[in-house]
Amino acid sequence: MTVQETTTATTTATGATGRGVRRRASARGARAVAAAAASLATCVALAGCAPASGGASPSAGGSAGSGQLTVFAAASLQKSFGEISQADATQEERFSFEGSSTLVDQLAGGARADVLATADKATMDRAVEKKLVGEPTLFATNHLVLVTPSGNPGKVTGLNASLTGKRLVICAPAVPCGRASQKLAGELGVKLQPVSEEQKVTDVLGKVTSGEADAGLVYTTDAAGAGDKVDTVEIPGAEKVINQYLIATVNGAPDPQGAQRFIAQVTSPQGRAILARYGFAEPTASATASPSGSAASASATPTASATK
Repeated sequence: MTVQETTTATTTATGATGRGVRRRASARGARAVAAAAASLATCVALAGCAPASGGASPSAGGSAGSGQLTVFAAASLQKSFGEISQADATQEERFSFEGSSTLVDQLAGGARADVLATADKATMDRAVEKKLVGEPTLFATNHLVLVTPSGNPGKVTGLNASLTGKRLVICAPAVPCGRASQKLAGELGVKLQPVSEEQKVTDVLGKVTSGEADAGLVYTTDAAGAGDKVDTVEIPGAEKVINQYLIATVNGAPDPQGAQRFIAQVTSPQGRAILARYGFAEPTASATASPSGSAASASATPTASATK
């Protein structure tokens, strides 16, 4: 029943007192209109109202003018990028940490982001070839180690016979840590027989720390970040098989200026110091960030030849 209908019904029932009821009803109507106007003003100010039928809504990756930068970054960068972000209060970053290949697939599928950081060169090359990003910058390197649950109950000593009958977990070949694992195994002349292949390095680490695996191949940075939850077994020759980490502004980024500011943070002396604390190494002087021209090029390469 509307305000006017309520007034009419009440007037009929109360006779002479109807006038006062109408005034009260009118006052209630005025207050309702004022409240609705205030609600509309708040909704517009916060840009939080649902769009009209058929209208476009912002994507999950944010939109221009949202005041929040969206960064797609390799899972192994989670802790270091979090600290780098906290070091600069001038802008807010929203991170999506996944396997590098997954992130490129998401961008190719229409996901919106401002920055892409990958854990190897081959994946960034693919993003460049698909015209998803601008010119990338090489900012760090990493290499693999073997980790076991704390105390090393399986007595694993390396990529050798000590793994016989043990549950080894590695990354899938399609992702950077998986390509590096296969490259390292090839360099050492061993055949890996994992019980599981994961889509990101943090999942490998998780299976080891939970006791689901006796050993796992992860980056030295992930081993360092796990602290006393794991024992680390260095692999002779692993330091010669490196992964190059690159970062670039996404083409069509909602906030390209903000993207450049974040990249400058990562590559600044302060950013490099933070990365070093988490175990990342600085790029060698001979390493370059230019695309190799082939998405199939190896991203895990011996240090002496990291000049692609």
